[in-house]
Amino acid sequence: MTYQPVVPFSGFAGWRFLSRTMETQQAAFAASTENQRLDAYFRETIGQIDTAKALVDDRRLLGVALGAFGLDADVDNKYFIRKVLEEGSLDRTALANKLSDKSYLALTTAFGFGDYSVPRTKLSTFADEILTKFQTREFEVAVGNVDNDLRMAMSLQRDLPELAAKDMSETAKWYTIIGSPSLSRVFQTALNLPPSVGALDVDQQREIYMSKAQRVYGTADPAELSRPETLEVLTRDYLLRAQLSSMISVSSQNVALSLLQNAGAQRLSLRL
Repeated sequence: MTYQPVVPFSGFAGWRFLSRTMETQQAAFAASTENQRLDAYFRETIGQIDTAKALVDDRRLLGVALGAFGLDADVDNKYFIRKVLEEGSLDRTALANKLSDKSYLALTTAFGFGDYSVPRTKLSTFADEILTKFQTREFEVAVGNVDNDLRMAMSLQRDLPELAAKDMSETAKWYTIIGSPSLSRVFQTALNLPPSVGALDVDQQREIYMSKAQRVYGTADPAELSRPETLEVLTRDYLLRAQLSSMISVSSQNVALSLLQNAGAQRLSLRL
């Protein structure tokens, strides 16, 4: 039976509980029979994989590879993933460099099929590297099956510090945030921006995000936003606003249902 994370509360209260129990719950998740079997198979097999084709032809290996980078939904897109892997990351015209979602770039960089004569699958540390990412992401998925807002909060803790540490300009980092489905959702919610902002030109979006972050958090620098104390406030704001939005949505649905029921009762009364 698949391990199900224990999350007794929603919103920020749920996050505080999950944070306190994270290490224990992650260990229990990794120790599940299903994960142990997949772990063993990946360790035994990945070193034999020399090409992108060999990887995509093995569904279990591909599932781990994609899951490690949050790309689980692409497990059936074998041709697309093979192309991403074979073109690599070093050529500026490679497919992974053209895609707005940089998870594909991270994937092809990690495996190295299109960049080196000998792929990184041959490294003795490769299995540990990918499986660590995979278990982390899969635990997030398991949490998301219980509460997706908490999954987004977990993604923020990993993705924002990683982005902040990269040798990129502040502007480039904001473009990455906007291009990331999880980061853009968290920032949009935390900054109380309307969903319609996503339809604007990307330069306009960046200006709006940076301006609002400066007003709310006193900085528009992702490196500063990733500092523990600021990251905690950002996480709290996201979860509280997400919970409020959910409550308003449920309340609106209840009002609409009540109105429909009352209207139906009135029509029935008139007929009688």
